[in-house]
Amino acid sequence: MELRHLRYFTAVVECKGYREASRRLHIAQPSISQAVSDLEDELGLKLFSRTGRNARLRPEGEIFYADAVRILQLSETAVLTAKRAAQGKVGRLSIGFIGSATLSFLPDLIRRYKLEYPHVKLVLHDLYPVEMDKACDRGEIDVAITRALSPERRKNRQSRVLLRDPLVAVLPRSRELKSKKIRLADLADERFILFHRKGAPGVFDTIVGACRSQGFSPRVENEPNSMQTILSLVEAEEGVAIVPASTSNLRSNGVQFVRLVPDNLYLDLIAVWPIGEPSAVLRTFLDFLSANADAIRAKAELALSSIARIKS
Repeated sequence: MELRHLRYFTAVVECKGYREASRRLHIAQPSISQAVSDLEDELGLKLFSRTGRNARLRPEGEIFYADAVRILQLSETAVLTAKRAAQGKVGRLSIGFIGSATLSFLPDLIRRYKLEYPHVKLVLHDLYPVEMDKACDRGEIDVAITRALSPERRKNRQSRVLLRDPLVAVLPRSRELKSKKIRLADLADERFILFHRKGAPGVFDTIVGACRSQGFSPRVENEPNSMQTILSLVEAEEGVAIVPASTSNLRSNGVQFVRLVPDNLYLDLIAVWPIGEPSAVLRTFLDFLSANADAIRAKAELALSSIARIKS
C-alpha cells in the first residue's frame, strides 16, 4: 500500500466519483480506478458499492476513509516537521551559561529566540566555566556561553566573541572618591575579593595579570563563588573587587562601581561549541546570535554607561 493509493481513494470519496477526482488530481481516470482496485485487492474487501458511474462507500469503506484521512494528515505533518528540523526550527538545544551572562543580555536573548523558534526545546544549565568545559566534553551541552578558553581547549572548540565586558572596580559606598574613575595601581594596597579561581580560572588569572601589569600583586583575602557574595563582602568593607561591568546590574546600595583607567581591560564573553559540522538547531542558534550581535553589545554598553550615574 502506497500513500498515493490513499490519496486517490480519499479524493474519490470527497469528490463523490472518479470523474471529479480525476479533475482535482489531474490524473487520468483509469489510473485512479486501477489504484483503488489495487487497494481493494490488497485489503481483501470492497470499499465502494458501484452502481453505473456512481461509487458509494460501503460501511467498511467509511471506517477505512476516516483512518486514511488521518494517515495522510500525519504524513503531511511528518514531512513538515522534517523540513523544519532541517531548517533548525524543531528540536532540542542544550545551552550552558555562566551566571554573569544572565546579568546582561541572556534573558532578553532567550525570550526573543523562543518567540522566533517556539518548537525548539531549550534546556538551560547555569554552570561555572570549568564545569561547562567538562559538560561540553561529555556532550551534555550543545553550546556554552562562557569566558575565554585556555589554549589547550581551543584545539577542539570553535568560538565566537559575543561581547567585550569591561572590568570595573567595586568599592564600599563609604569610600569617598575625588573622581568617577580610578587607576588600577591606586588599589595596590587594598585587600581584594575575587571570584574563586577553581570555578573560573580565566577570570581570576585575567584580573591578577592586570594587577601585575600595573606593578603589584593583589592581596586576595576572599574567593567567593558568586558575584552577589562579592558585592556583599565589599559592602561589609572586607576589601575591594574587580568585576565585569555587567555585574552592576545586580546593584547593591552599599557599594559603588567605578570605571578603571586605562579602560582597556575586558573579559570577553564568548559562545563555544565543538569543532565539526553543527546540528541544524545549533546552526540556527548561531545564526540567531549573529543577527542579534548589535543588541548584545548594546546591553554591555548600557551597563557601562550606567556606572557613571550610580551614586557613590
